[in-house]
Amino acid sequence: MITNDSSFQVSTDQTQLDIPMIYRFLSEQATWAVGISRPVVERAIENSLCFGAYLDGRQIGFARVITDYATFANLIDLFVLPEYRGHGYGKQLVGVVLRHPSLQKLRRFTLATNDAHGLYERFGFTAPKQPDSFMERYFPNIYLS
Repeated sequence: MITNDSSFQVSTDQTQLDIPMIYRFLSEQATWAVGISRPVVERAIENSLCFGAYLDGRQIGFARVITDYATFANLIDLFVLPEYRGHGYGKQLVGVVLRHPSLQKLRRFTLATNDAHGLYERFGFTAPKQPDSFMERYFPNIYLS
């Protein structure tokens, strides 16, 4: 358990994750994952470094990192439930993720965001230095088909 204060805690213990809540949020509210199936969410969690954010023992947020633990990491699926936003929990969660011992001294740490640039800029994230060198295969509606 990684603790920030007495009532807000962040843990990487996957057995504590509220999978039904994570699935509901991602499949119904997360613009990047609407329609995702529960088996896909479960497989993604099993194969990632996950962070559950808890307030008074109830999970209110989540973040997932895809990494090789040596050179690269990608921060994905970070959210705080709407009713808990505006209290700094997202900032605290990002800070805990970036301070995790297994995620230090990586050559590249990436993320994608449509609307939270200001949050991530506080932690040193910038637009790619060489955007012309990045390529992707992107299927935004894959979970809806």
